[in-house]
Amino acid sequence: MYPSPSKTFLAAVAVALTLSSAVEAVPASASSSGKPVYPGAKGLKYFFSFGDSYTQTGFNLTDGSPMPSSGNPLGNPVYPGWTSANGPNWIDYLTVEFNKTETLTYNMAYGGATIDAALVAPYRPEVFSLKDQVQTFFPLASGHAANWKASNSLFLVWIGINDIGGSYWAHPDDVDGFQSGLMDVYFGLVDELYSAGARNFLFLDVPPIQRAPLTVESSAEAVALETRAVNSYNALLSSRVSALKKAHTDVWSKIVSTTKVFNNIMDRPAKYGFENATGWCEEYSNGTPEWDTQYSECGPAVDKYVWLNNLHPTHLVHKEVAKAAAKVL
Repeated sequence: MYPSPSKTFLAAVAVALTLSSAVEAVPASASSSGKPVYPGAKGLKYFFSFGDSYTQTGFNLTDGSPMPSSGNPLGNPVYPGWTSANGPNWIDYLTVEFNKTETLTYNMAYGGATIDAALVAPYRPEVFSLKDQVQTFFPLASGHAANWKASNSLFLVWIGINDIGGSYWAHPDDVDGFQSGLMDVYFGLVDELYSAGARNFLFLDVPPIQRAPLTVESSAEAVALETRAVNSYNALLSSRVSALKKAHTDVWSKIVSTTKVFNNIMDRPAKYGFENATGWCEEYSNGTPEWDTQYSECGPAVDKYVWLNNLHPTHLVHKEVAKAAAKVL
């Protein structure tokens, strides 16, 4: 099973979303000049975020829970939501702490998601893929966010961790070819968002998950294979983002290097306040009562660990990702 889920992660996966069928998004006003309409961080009023357990908060569009609004920018559930970080994750921090103005966040990320379940099966069949998030969730979110438009919204995507984790060992002789197929679907979905009116995009690359305990504790061969897959994926992501901007001159798009963030933390953990950058404690792995809970059998407090469990980082790692994203914005 990939990933190895925590209790908070499983809770989010279990959120019941009954969706009858996909609906068309209401097109937002777009640039007529052919130039980007990115307003700067202070001009952003809406975030539409997509991804997997590194991004999910358990946001529910269909059960009558509060939608994002002034004073409650993430809507539901209560902040920080159901995350895999044992506290706020990066989209929480970006919305609440590193925002330049109040921004309403519609977070459609779903724990365990892959780009397309037909290409890389998720760990459970009911998991909603990036394709589901874009084609089914986003039209619903767009309907709720009645005042969004190209010039006041940002589309944020962090996907690929489960795609690589679920496939890196299966295509050792054609990594680039397989990853290219993933990117075809990925950026086909980005094109669908563009057609719906999206013009501003923030992509996050895949962090060095080959350094996570899940892979390190497996074998040196697994580390080598996954390293190659991560590097291939991130190189292709960079080239596709460049191609997106060439194809659409009215697109503003950047990549946040979570690779750099994670490597900096793991190479110099003490600089960032961490005491354990390589291991994890089973007593912490399913979540703890407080963000800084300390159990004697684990040594350091949970937020002094880089890894909550064998794949998911703790909330202070997410805080550094949010800082990097805010800097890019």
